[in-house]
Amino acid sequence: MDKPLPRRATRADVAREAGTSVAVVSYVVNNGPRPVAQATRKRVLAAIEKTGYRPNNVARALASGTSKTYGLVLPNVSNVFLASLAHALQQEALANDMVMLLGDSGDSRQRELQLLNTLLSQQVDGLIYISVDRHPWIELLQESGTPFLMLDSVDPALGVSVLRVDEQAASRQLTAHLLSHGYRQVGIVTGPQEMLNTQERLTGWREALADVGLQENPAWMYTAPFTREGGYQAAQQMLQGQTRPRALFTSNEAQAIGLIRGLAEQGLRVPEDVALVCFNGTGLAAFQVPSLTCARQPVEEMAKAAISMLRGWKGKPTLREFSHRLEPGESCGCQSTRKDDNDK
Repeated sequence: MDKPLPRRATRADVAREAGTSVAVVSYVVNNGPRPVAQATRKRVLAAIEKTGYRPNNVARALASGTSKTYGLVLPNVSNVFLASLAHALQQEALANDMVMLLGDSGDSRQRELQLLNTLLSQQVDGLIYISVDRHPWIELLQESGTPFLMLDSVDPALGVSVLRVDEQAASRQLTAHLLSHGYRQVGIVTGPQEMLNTQERLTGWREALADVGLQENPAWMYTAPFTREGGYQAAQQMLQGQTRPRALFTSNEAQAIGLIRGLAEQGLRVPEDVALVCFNGTGLAAFQVPSLTCARQPVEEMAKAAISMLRGWKGKPTLREFSHRLEPGESCGCQSTRKDDNDK
């Protein structure tokens, strides 16, 4: 026969072991609201350790007004940039004696809603949120009264706190960097069109072309998911076209990696045949072959600011923008040993 599952210890068990009341156990667990004599506190703590009692965090949150937890909802944690951001936020939360609960929506709007509702039911002390599209669940969060902030672009009319890099400006600078090499046939791999950051990166690319008097070529605009598979698919689209661009702005690092693979299968090299740059580079960019020219966001700095904002929450909508960093690599031709000016 299967053994019965062990019963979870309760505060009553702790009280019996410590020879005190359940109320006193609650005062020790919640650090109030009434003081407990030091000798009694030591007995209760010893009884907690002996019985294996674990406080109910939701009940503790209701009693104390804090759960010592934050929630983090991201579109897809398999994205290396988002994973690096989640890591930085987790480490900063722990440094402030908080725990970060991670929710991965898997690029699903409905799963995102489910995660937000679950985290709110856990009485988290604050939420950090990146939505899967241009329609975040702002009203739900505002009605909950829970402090929250967004780590991407949202409509300013929504009146929410935002920490972000100016993605339009970063994309414009990256594209300008490509153009500075003399490339004039410059295309783009965008993300899903329903996402606001896709539109910002597309606008930055367009602005850089206009700055030097170039017209965009719709045949060199490829839409793909923000994944390695998406970049690989974009390479297939490009190779099936009647013409191909000499250089590409790719909207994230994963797309760039997948695109390089797709080109390599057809004997095309980066940057000799197709030069490229990418947004949202990570520490992996320098270890790719070729190394990737990219724009990087200051994730550690942003994580510190995010946790600080939640800890000192005042409820007033705040916008904080951070400077990106352009890191040259080999993929654009900066350090390439071969350059064919006739191909530009």
